Amino acid sequence: MSRTETRLGELSLSLPPVAAPAGVYVPAAGHDGLVHTSGQLPFVEGALPATGKVGAEVPLEQAQEFAAIATLNALAAIKQELGDLDRVTRVLKVTVFVASDPSFTQQPQVANGASELLGEVFGEAGTHVRSAVGVAVLPLDSPVELEVVVAYE
Repeated sequence: MSRTETRLGELSLSLPPVAAPAGVYVPAAGHDGLVHTSGQLPFVEGALPATGKVGAEVPLEQAQEFAAIATLNALAAIKQELGDLDRVTRVLKVTVFVASDPSFTQQPQVANGASELLGEVFGEAGTHVRSAVGVAVLPLDSPVELEVVVAYE
């Protein structure tokens, strides 16, 4: 087992199966030392655990958990592309989209669910730049979607 997956186990986490694409794209693509993921939803066993807008139907704390789940899905896609997460040398960029009630302005706190998990898994190499964007709606009425870019060797 890789060091990274051992670390996930220490956190009582594991990688889920890679979600099947909902269209004509791949879950992750690598080239010239970078892997970009497609947008990852917080699927658990093939289904969204909740739908709706953050700040209305979905509370902040639950949205943070969904960001962490979507991050695990992104890591699974990266592993599928690279074969081993230990090849990741740095998390470079995370973009988190939050389906937001019009009055909700805490998108950065939702994104912390992803950022904190990446820091716990990769340590200093998990430190990244980030965008947290409020949007009107996401695919399947998901509360959260994210993309990750990593460097690898």
